Order: sequence, then structure tokens, then C-alpha cells
Amino acid sequence: MPRAGLSRGAVVRVALDLVDGGGPTGFADLTLAKVAAQAGVATPSLYKHVGSLAALRREVSTVAVDELNAAMTEATVGLSGPEAVEALAHAMRGFARSRPGRWAAAQAAPDPDDPADAALSAAADRSVRTVAAVLRGFDLPEARTVDAIRSVRAGVHGFVTLELAGGFRLPQDLDASFATHVAMMLAGLERVAQDS
Repeated sequence: MPRAGLSRGAVVRVALDLVDGGGPTGFADLTLAKVAAQAGVATPSLYKHVGSLAALRREVSTVAVDELNAAMTEATVGLSGPEAVEALAHAMRGFARSRPGRWAAAQAAPDPDDPADAALSAAADRSVRTVAAVLRGFDLPEARTVDAIRSVRAGVHGFVTLELAGGFRLPQDLDASFATHVAMMLAGLERVAQDS
């Protein structure tokens, strides 16, 4: 990419390409030096467009969270109850498998007290609202909604993180195991709804 074409958006696109190319560790391995080398410029040239590596990571995370949210929303439109949760879980896993670097970037939690995290906070809030809408079909008490959101997120994240790292070496079918995992999450959600 020629120097004349460098802009904030172009720097973020280069960073996203590097994150995608790096697989599950692409986000963790992202550096300004790598972005500069890929863009064909010296590292100091990036500072006109992004103030720091932390700022660039926030930009990448915001894009990743928005894309994940779009995938979850598209998968769950018109569905409710167990069907919606199944679709949500499969959309999350599909995103993680197709974009493991962006999946990792989407897990970065914004600091709600840091104004620099405002865009990432807004993206994260949209994502949380999507999951909360999916869970409405279980009639969970409002006080348990955050618990349920965290449980679903942790459950899917744990499974796909192990999957991406090659942590499932037994010969049994992973898709069948994931379906069982989702069924167990659904049973847990139904139990919480009944006990509340």
C-alpha cells in the first residue's frame, strides 16, 4: 500500500488482515511494526492515523464485535426460545471458526470509565442486547439476565477456544459434541428460569 493511500481506515484494514492471517493468535500478536511493514511504511508514519497500539486494538475489536453481532443478529431473527439460543450458539461458533483472530479481538472488554473505549463500549452494548433479546424467550427474571448472558458467552467461548487450539483430540464428532454442549446450556437456562 503506498504511503499516499494511508489513512486511519486503511491502517485498521491492514491490521484486520494481519489479525485474520494470524489465526487464533492474530489479535494477540498484532504490533504496530507488523502493520507498518505490511503497509510499506515506517512505524512512526502510523502515529498520524492511530495514536498507539492500544488505540489500534480498540479499533480492531470494535469492528470484530460489530461483525460478530451482525452474525448473531442475522442468525436469530424471527426465532425465539431454544431455537434462538441454538442459532446464536452456532453463529458464534461459525464466526470463531471462520475468523479466529477477529473472534479473539471481539472478546476484549472495554473499560466503561475510559472515554477512549466509547465506540467499543457501544459495540459491546449492542452485542449484549442481542444476546439478551435471544434469552427473553426463557422468561428469566431481570436479575438473572446478566448471569445467563455470561453463561452462554462463556460456554460457547470455552468450547470454541478449545476447538481452535486443537484441544479436542478424541475421534468423536465435534459437531455432535457442540450440539450436546448447546443442549446442556439450554437445560441450564430452563432450570434457572424454573428456579427463579
